[in-house]
Amino acid sequence: MAAPKKTASQASGQETNNGAPRSSSLNFTKEQDLAALREMLLIRRFEEKAGQLYGMGAIGGFCHLYIGQEAIVVGMQMALKYGDQIITGYRDHGHMLATGMDANGVMAELTGRRGGYSKGKGGSMHMFSKEKHFYGGHGIVGAQVSLGTGLAFANRYRGNDNVAVAYFGDGAANQGQVYESFNMAELWKLPVIYVIENNRYAMGTSVSRSSAQQDFSKRGASFNIPGEQVDGMDVRAVKAAADKAVKWCREGNGPFILEMQTYRYRGHSMSDPAKYRTREEVEKVRHDSDPIEQVRSRLLAAKVSEQELKAIDAEVREIVNASADFALNDPEPDPSELYTDVYR
Repeated sequence: MAAPKKTASQASGQETNNGAPRSSSLNFTKEQDLAALREMLLIRRFEEKAGQLYGMGAIGGFCHLYIGQEAIVVGMQMALKYGDQIITGYRDHGHMLATGMDANGVMAELTGRRGGYSKGKGGSMHMFSKEKHFYGGHGIVGAQVSLGTGLAFANRYRGNDNVAVAYFGDGAANQGQVYESFNMAELWKLPVIYVIENNRYAMGTSVSRSSAQQDFSKRGASFNIPGEQVDGMDVRAVKAAADKAVKWCREGNGPFILEMQTYRYRGHSMSDPAKYRTREEVEKVRHDSDPIEQVRSRLLAAKVSEQELKAIDAEVREIVNASADFALNDPEPDPSELYTDVYR
């Protein structure tokens, strides 16, 4: 498989497959590039540390890392405002950090500790933050799409201008409830952006073997939902597409689909050795398309010093190391916590 390529989404003056205006890649200011670099580095270093803790046995159960896909959630967040809602599946740590959730609380939840966002009961796949309008982290494949559509319905019912963003992968895109949600969202013109993070392999099966229609931006065509393919490895292209989709939704035009063409460097989860692809394939994507290296190269070309970039990385590493220390020393939940927030 070739590395992700620049897509048609970056050609200006064109339309999406259903007539909406097509975005073009933005030119970031130095400040925007620095902000994007810091956020993507925070996610990458956090995920690397989570992988280490999993190997040490400090994190149990499932753990799905976001390494390689950082540009998507960072670029999307740059286009949103406070009050917009985020919901995603189980590859969710990056989304949490991008919304501003505290690294200590996220890592403590991964290790099942009292200071975690779900009080140590949710683990890697199930944590939430009402303050940051982050609604999970869901372990059921595709469930977040219906829930995200419900968030958008609530926005329309309340008459606000908030937008819901529902993230899901190429594997989840084949689930039936996704299309039921598409139909309802278009019928009621709900303000929801469906972000399909196409990392090419779902749970290990390539899209060429699992999907009859491999252009996921067209998945809403029969419901008259516009869609666009985006280079999900370039944070500028993501931000440009997000700006257009957010504007479309806020103006009352209904849902929008963004297919983010991306790549994950690790297996589906920590228990997946990823033998279905070659090491050479992974290294080629890292070399040609890594989202962090793209921004780093632009900053160096803009005369930002290597020392300044190293200082950002050092600051991020300090935050991540502190979150690991907090998580490993935070007490486990009291047994009585088993009976709180349980509805029956």
